[in-house]
Amino acid sequence: MRRILLTGASGLIGTALQNSFEPRLKNREVEIVRMVRGLAKDTAQLSWDPLIPLSPAVVSGFDTVIHLAGESVVGRWTPEKKKAIHDSRVNGTRNLATALAKTEIKPRVFVCASAIGFYGNRGDEVLREDSPSGQGFLPEVCREWEAATALAADVGIRTVNLRIGLVLSDKGGALEKMLAPFKLGLGGRIGSGQSWWSWIHIDDIVGGIHHAVATESLSGPLNMVSPNPVRNAEFAKVLADVLRRPAIFPVPPFILRLAFGRMAADEMFLSSARVAPEKLKTSGYSFRYPELRTALENLV
Repeated sequence: MRRILLTGASGLIGTALQNSFEPRLKNREVEIVRMVRGLAKDTAQLSWDPLIPLSPAVVSGFDTVIHLAGESVVGRWTPEKKKAIHDSRVNGTRNLATALAKTEIKPRVFVCASAIGFYGNRGDEVLREDSPSGQGFLPEVCREWEAATALAADVGIRTVNLRIGLVLSDKGGALEKMLAPFKLGLGGRIGSGQSWWSWIHIDDIVGGIHHAVATESLSGPLNMVSPNPVRNAEFAKVLADVLRRPAIFPVPPFILRLAFGRMAADEMFLSSARVAPEKLKTSGYSFRYPELRTALENLV
């Protein structure tokens, strides 16, 4: 039986990933142990605080470790919020990687979330895994986040850093928040609409994680995005078409800056990142939803 250790199990991606294992769980081919904050309720859970060092014995003996936990970046970036975003990712990952590096029975693979925020605001530049990082709060967090996994990689644990784009799901996330105004015919582009949005269907996130776990040649950064990013204006148009609504009400940047603050609005909503999933494609991953229209039709 393959043993998998999972953090962030209650999140959007973690929930979908667990559901994908359901047949193998029933057949006892796989055991998933979830790391949870607070008290563990049963043997399928391990209690942890990401900000406190872990005992290596607690995380020893797992074949695969998938680390998805982190404070949501959505919201106004107060100093307290920024610290929570940083520490939950960087310190949490460092503590987990340190413990894994010292385990008696080390995992075969360590898959850790990151984000395309690594690249920052890059206009029309095509961004591949070997592209340099950008400037700003999110790129800085992502650099430190990925660097924290080196503690595991340095002792021979195959380590993959998932640079995740805009995840499209009917169970939550950004798409859920966009649907209400678009269904009312009040949707539209953000600002000029020229920013590139690198998106991915939730099924391809899950499929990509399975692919990363199974493909021994993959390590280091891995762009988790569709092969067909679109400009924000096109995203708005396609979503409106799928919903059979107009998309004629652009969102002025100042509205987002009032709601989230200038830094959060500029880095999350107004930033342009044209990201290519180079390593996924060359390693043989086949996207279920490579085109935006079919992805949205499936979801909404």
